[in-house]
Amino acid sequence: MLNKTKFLTLITLGFLGMGLAGCETVEGAGQDIENAGQSIQNAAN
Repeated sequence: MLNKTKFLTLITLGFLGMGLAGCETVEGAGQDIENAGQSIQNAAN
């Protein structure tokens, strides 16, 4: 069970790292989050 938990944790951290690497600045990260929220709102309508 511990190995599965470690594996999932590493995968999650990897995806988060890749996502943050795509944002060059904190402002860029905020814009990315805002754009994602806007996309979700548009899909809901």
